[in-house]
Amino acid sequence: MNQILPVSQVSDTGQLDQIVEDILTGAVALLVEGLEEVLMISGSAGNSRGIEEPVSEGLLRGPRAGFTEIISENTALLRRHGKNESLQMIKFKVGARAQKDLIVAYMRDIANSELVDEVIRRVEAIDMDYLAESGYVEQLIEDNSLSLFQQIQNTERPDRVIGALMEGRVAILLDGTPFVLLAPVTFSMLLQSPEDYYERWIPASLLRILRFFTAFLAVFTPAIYISFISFNQGLIPTELVVTIIESRLSVPFPSIIEALLMEVSIEILREAGIRLPKPIGPAMGIVGGLIIGDAAVNAGIISPFLVIVVAVTAISSFAIPSYSAGITLRMLRFLAMFFAAFLGLFGTVLFFILLCSHLAKLKSFGVPYISPLSPFRWNDWKDFIVRMPFKLMNRRLILMKTKDSTRRKN
Repeated sequence: MNQILPVSQVSDTGQLDQIVEDILTGAVALLVEGLEEVLMISGSAGNSRGIEEPVSEGLLRGPRAGFTEIISENTALLRRHGKNESLQMIKFKVGARAQKDLIVAYMRDIANSELVDEVIRRVEAIDMDYLAESGYVEQLIEDNSLSLFQQIQNTERPDRVIGALMEGRVAILLDGTPFVLLAPVTFSMLLQSPEDYYERWIPASLLRILRFFTAFLAVFTPAIYISFISFNQGLIPTELVVTIIESRLSVPFPSIIEALLMEVSIEILREAGIRLPKPIGPAMGIVGGLIIGDAAVNAGIISPFLVIVVAVTAISSFAIPSYSAGITLRMLRFLAMFFAAFLGLFGTVLFFILLCSHLAKLKSFGVPYISPLSPFRWNDWKDFIVRMPFKLMNRRLILMKTKDSTRRKN
């Protein structure tokens, strides 16, 4: 092992389970007569995808590196962001029939011990034959599997992960996938982008406010349109009412039907654009939307005003940084439309109240999902809707209950 073998990664072991595990991962076992231990020679790492820019989380300003499918490379990417001895990584084996490596990472001197213990407990309780992707882990350890809202954040960006670890959150890395899980998560975190911290605080705050506004538009714009057209026409200005009536004279369907036709068509185009090859996917989605919208208006199936409403709704959903959160808002949009179709503006308000009640009850690893809106904590509002200057953000989020609450020494 020390003189003859011309390779560097050689170890000796006498455990049969370890020998079998190393062979299954590509190592070579060298058995020598007279020796009780077996020499394990690490094989070639094989071909792997290079480090590329994340596809699902593009930024104009910030690091271009993204995670890969190799867990050792992902841990190295985290270490590369800075030398920190407190970065703790605990390794697990998951999968009853086909085992994979899973790592729970956290900052030892920052993360709350109860949070870390709860994450480890849920990971150890996973009992499944095979975990193909981190989405399996997310669904197996989340608090409420019946909720439409994701209670664990997923990301491809190492800078987002290291930033979350510095805030006291816990990361879960699974071999074979570039998506890393972050727990806990709040709704406001899903609307935040790493670019919020790379730009100056005033433009970053304006962009964050815009995302909250677009999230509201993505859910309630079609419902408000249906409410005003079908039930609450008196709330529309007279000049606008005349324009809407003229545009709807040839439309044979009620507002809920024409809205559903357009929204379902947009969702089909969006899904088709994702599945098509990259060179033609975006172009096909744009051309298809223009052709279908124009043809539907000319045929008198929908009104031109609804085309504007649907376009605003679709564009607003594109502004959500998290794709998974965007899917949730798209599903909620259809529920809001049905409430508006039956009860008008009262139904839209009722749906908003029910939605707020559900969010107020929902938790992610013990953290309220709508924090810091409720319970109210002034310190956490410095990084909520508005991102305050770094000079004022000298303490970590109280909701995380970190061991070290000081972010910057004065």
